[in-house]
Parts: sequence; structure tokens; C-alpha cells
Amino acid sequence: MNLGAPEIIVIMVILLLLFGGKKIPELMRGLGSGMKEFKKATSIHDDEPEPTPRTYDRQLDSRATDERLRLDQERRDLEEQRRLLEEERRQYQARQ
Repeated sequence: MNLGAPEIIVIMVILLLLFGGKKIPELMRGLGSGMKEFKKATSIHDDEPEPTPRTYDRQLDSRATDERLRLDQERRDLEEQRRLLEEERRQYQARQ
């Protein structure tokens, strides 16, 4: 059921006649605050604990640890490549 502009205007005129000009803003405010409370109540999960700053710190520590591990592995790979190149250089010099 779609409401067009004429239907909405008729509904607004009827509301204005029933409640008067002063009561409508109060009704709308009450409706808005009720909707806000409902959204707030439905978005909070009682069984889930709220995240603490410590959780965020642990995430940062975990990322730093992952980065350190990656850099250590990269360093070991580079050392291995250097060792292999040094060995090839010695073999080349021995042939000459």
C-alpha cells in the first residue's frame, strides 16, 4: 500500500483537527524518543561484553609481533641468499 502526496496531506489535516497545533510537536517528540530508545535497546547485546581498551592494545601488540616475525623471516631469507651468493663467488674464483 503506497501513500501518495494527497493521502499524506489528508492524514495530516485530520491529525491537525484532532490534536491541535500545540499537541502535534509533543506527539512527534515522544514518537522520536521512543524510536531512539527502541533502537538503543535492540542494538545492545547483554551476553556480549563491551570491548575494552586492553583488547585494542592486545590487537596492536599482536600486529607488532606479526610484523616482527615477518621482518625476522625476511632477514633470514636475505642472509641465506647472501650466503649462497658468497659461496657461488668463491666457486667462481676457484675456477679462475
